[in-house]
Amino acid sequence: MNPISIFMLGMAMSTDAFAAALGKGAGMLKPRFNEALRIGFIFGFVEMLTPIIGWFLGSAASRYIDSIDHWVAFMLLAGLGCHMIYGSFQDEPEEKETSRKNGIFSIALTGLATSIDALAVGVGLALIDVNIVLVAIVIGLCTWTMVTIGIMMGRILGKMVGKRAEMIGGFVLIVVGTSILCEHIGFSPGL
Repeated sequence: MNPISIFMLGMAMSTDAFAAALGKGAGMLKPRFNEALRIGFIFGFVEMLTPIIGWFLGSAASRYIDSIDHWVAFMLLAGLGCHMIYGSFQDEPEEKETSRKNGIFSIALTGLATSIDALAVGVGLALIDVNIVLVAIVIGLCTWTMVTIGIMMGRILGKMVGKRAEMIGGFVLIVVGTSILCEHIGFSPGL
């Protein structure tokens, strides 16, 4: 994977967390920047760990599917992308701000819920030649940045942008998966 694909993957992985942060920011009375940074860090840290865990799981299975690994990576990424697009059309219940919802455990659980796709991406990345530590750091930094921005923008844009961000992230995952497949079958679209 080249740097552009890694960055696109990082941004795509952060869209679920960004959408959740918009919702969380919309539910907060007046989010402070240091609170947004703290929430962003927790999301980013969890989002950084999950692809590494997935990579270890995928590495254990990679020897069994070596000849079709690029197809598996494509199907995982495209499937997750389609799931994110589908999820962008689903309604979510509204949340009200409580101190428990902004506690570290609650935030970490929300971060874990939005990073399950990164776990599956890690499994797919184990099947191709990629530096998982670099990819995980990029995903974590993108998520930290996007969640911090999402919390601060939440009061203004929460309802308007949240689901569209998830949809865009889904499309990006499909593009990255297609790029991986094309590279392995001999066609390089340049991503």
